[in-house]
Amino acid sequence: MNGYRFDWLAVLSGLPRQWLLSGLLTTLELSLLASLLATALAVALLALRLLPSRACAAIATAYISVFRNTPLAVQFLFWYFGVVSLLPALWRQWLTAPHHWQGLSFPSLEMLVGVWGLGLFSAAFLAEDLRAGMRAVARGQFEAGRSLGLGAWQTLRLVVLPQALANAWQPLIGQYLNLMKNSTLAMSIAVAELCYQANQIESYNFHAIEAFAVVSAAYLVLGLVLSALLQGLGRHAGGGRHVRH
Repeated sequence: MNGYRFDWLAVLSGLPRQWLLSGLLTTLELSLLASLLATALAVALLALRLLPSRACAAIATAYISVFRNTPLAVQFLFWYFGVVSLLPALWRQWLTAPHHWQGLSFPSLEMLVGVWGLGLFSAAFLAEDLRAGMRAVARGQFEAGRSLGLGAWQTLRLVVLPQALANAWQPLIGQYLNLMKNSTLAMSIAVAELCYQANQIESYNFHAIEAFAVVSAAYLVLGLVLSALLQGLGRHAGGGRHVRH
């Protein structure tokens, strides 16, 4: 490589190592919080589509269409530079000021927007996969739940949704992996995740190859671990049965 000499200690020691560890923790925090938000929103969108109201179904359909067909990077910029600027001045001051509670720091504005944007974006894809899994559940399952005296929400939660999850588990794993990988785009609003820190290392000592190689390896390990955990969760939830895919 034109005499290039790799120097791995330039990114695995001193300040660069601290930056990478901080970026790893930020990536994990962002991915976890966004996953929780996306899952809750996806279930809510699925419930809206199951309601007899056409208006509710139209709202869910419009939400999914908008978020699936606009780039995530644009959405991040819209929330951070557009919507935040429309908030009342006191709200903006509170969000940008540091807050601590029993030694814990409140997430920064950038992190909050990152979680919000990534969660809303990913929810649209999760909801579609859940709907596909739901369509594979026999209609008689819903009617059986209602005949047992269960309400519509109880039937969805206890009877239909577990089967829909089993049907859609493999695509859902892919969506959660995509969520983790899409967290890199949060660097566009200054969330100091792994890619942000790699850029910082490149500006600090010009070892971009080593920095991005380490970050790529970190994402690979994170993806493999997350995939294994979700696969194990699927087998455990299925009572040891093979989850369909």
